[in-house]
Amino acid sequence: MKLSDTRKQQLLTELKFAATRSSGPGGQNVNKVNTQVELRFSLSETTAFSDVEKLILQQKLKNRINSENELILVSSVYRSQWRNKEEVIQKFFDRIENALTPVKKRIKTSPTKSSKLKRLAGKKIVATKKQLRKPPEL
Repeated sequence: MKLSDTRKQQLLTELKFAATRSSGPGGQNVNKVNTQVELRFSLSETTAFSDVEKLILQQKLKNRINSENELILVSSVYRSQWRNKEEVIQKFFDRIENALTPVKKRIKTSPTKSSKLKRLAGKKIVATKKQLRKPPEL
């Protein structure tokens, strides 16, 4: 399910960010600058989602939700805090959209006539190959 711009703006106001020292790229800069960004989103306090949507998010994102019912995402891909913040926000919206997208039900299909013929032709080739391996009968 694609999130609307108004819903995204509402979600952005509910996000909490924290910056820490990262172990990512940056050389000696890593030891001095807080570039890793951690995003926290409280599912229990949000007003952007209905109760049904909250349950779906809890089930599908349970590996990223802590005991206080907070969704936690971290990014330390880039050397700048600003780019890591953009990255973690994008990651957040992607995860939310994927979780709220309903799974398509698989429709059973039967094999086509040409696929059946192709399979049988392959079997005949293998059978003749094995026939030729046998010693001749006298």
